[in-house]
Amino acid sequence: MSILLNPNHLDRDYPDERSAEVMRKLVEFFEAKGLRSIKDDDHAAVWYQEFIDFLGRERIFATMCTPSAYGGDDTRWDTWRNSEFGEILGFFGLPYWYVWQVTVLGLGPIWMSDNEAVKERTARLLDEGAIFAFGLSEREHGADLYSTSMTVTPVGDGSYVADGEKYYIGNGNEAAIVSTFGKLSDTGEYCFFAADSKHPNYHLIKNVTHTQNYVAQYELEDYPFTDAEMLSRGPKAWDDALNTVNIGKYNLGWASIGMATHAMYEAIHHAAHRHLYGMTVTDFPHVKRLFTDAYVRLVAMKLVALRAADYMRSASPDDRRYLLYNPVVKMKVTTQGEDVINHLWDVIAAKGFEEDTFFEMASRDIRALPKLEGTVHVNIALIVKFMENYFFHPADLPPVGRRDDAANDDFLFDQGPTRGLRKILFHDYKPTFASSTAPNVAVFAEQAETLKRMLAEHPPTEEQTKDTDWLLAVGELFTLVVYAQLVLENAEIYGIEDDLVDEIFDVNVRDFSRFAVELFDKAGTTAGQGEACMQMIRKPVDDEARYRRVWEDHVYAQRDAYQMPQ
Repeated sequence: MSILLNPNHLDRDYPDERSAEVMRKLVEFFEAKGLRSIKDDDHAAVWYQEFIDFLGRERIFATMCTPSAYGGDDTRWDTWRNSEFGEILGFFGLPYWYVWQVTVLGLGPIWMSDNEAVKERTARLLDEGAIFAFGLSEREHGADLYSTSMTVTPVGDGSYVADGEKYYIGNGNEAAIVSTFGKLSDTGEYCFFAADSKHPNYHLIKNVTHTQNYVAQYELEDYPFTDAEMLSRGPKAWDDALNTVNIGKYNLGWASIGMATHAMYEAIHHAAHRHLYGMTVTDFPHVKRLFTDAYVRLVAMKLVALRAADYMRSASPDDRRYLLYNPVVKMKVTTQGEDVINHLWDVIAAKGFEEDTFFEMASRDIRALPKLEGTVHVNIALIVKFMENYFFHPADLPPVGRRDDAANDDFLFDQGPTRGLRKILFHDYKPTFASSTAPNVAVFAEQAETLKRMLAEHPPTEEQTKDTDWLLAVGELFTLVVYAQLVLENAEIYGIEDDLVDEIFDVNVRDFSRFAVELFDKAGTTAGQGEACMQMIRKPVDDEARYRRVWEDHVYAQRDAYQMPQ
């Protein structure tokens, strides 16, 4: 059975009926709407009020986004079930995922705050079907928190006025609460406060994109509020901003997985039923290779994102491994989604532009995900901070199993200070690689050890540590090692067969070689480092019988697995 989502077979096991009901009703909504309607709305950039009404009517955001302490028996913040929720939304279109994604971000500073009155109000609003927004980014400064120009001025008796603009704020048109980040004019402290998008001093300027999403530019002008709306201030506001991103941006990977999965079904169905030059398109050798690479990349994406959720749910002040695995999902899973689409597009060619296909929408929107709230280089710059401890200082940490239990993820809203990333420790990755008998895992492990040896014997020079371009090249190699570790850990948990694991690592070996060439080509790479790069270039172990089995049993088997109703 494929690990990929298939709306015709929602067979994921949940510990409670309400979770299964939410996923089922979500699929039923989109299947009833049909692809034609989804595409018409997309082309017309129609605000998706009918979807928001459905979510409210069925209490879906209330169920999925309310921590247990503030909701009913069926509510909890459960990253494991949120993963499939985000995957289903992405499967049917990025706009539907987006309204949830930015609601998650808007809720972060609220659930992290000490303002119990706002929390209770938020729970009521969710139960009534409200959506939320995260007022962080600015037109001139992007997500540069240091430079925020939203000014909050105390006017006495616990009252304030806020002045300034925010930009790229999803749901900024209809959000019941816009969690807005600013700076106090008297002390220079950062703060979060709850703004009302319907207040007369909240000026909605425009939607900065031509999409179904409302990605708002808004201005607060002498916007009045009191301590009753203050969510946090000082270092806590800063930490809450970054910790909210830790929760919300993980979801980017699931949007990519969902879109790429739908595109995969559509592309292989088209190719398997199209004939050229007396052959079925899927009989061409290069087509088989493109589809197989796309499929195994997609399976790996899902294994990694699921595994990262396990570490997020098991995190504590003494175990913050998730702070590495989370940006790996944000950066690597989303860029792999682009690779999947590129492989599929090379097969279906002009079909990918046709206005009545899901692919036409996915091929455009898949590009957005690596660029939302932190481009690839921002996430790699974060990832490399963990490289020394990961490679050279492994710790004896408790193993983390599959976390699909019906528990509220309390720690995610109490992550604490964001400093000290270079002190975070990780378990030894080498036994994970050694536990596999797949030939290409062994080749990849040798590549990883060569990278580690290069870092030990030819460490980055002072100039290289200041050269972002050079660090990004090293970061790609390091990220792929972490990514591969998570794939293997979850392949064992989910019982992924050896053929499929070996084919995944056939791709990983080729990718590692490609990144090694890129590092070799950097002007700043030293002779010793360059020699190590050449040793990293390896050819995968070829096994025609394995490749054929993966093609027939896993990839080609998807040709009629799913078609969305028109």
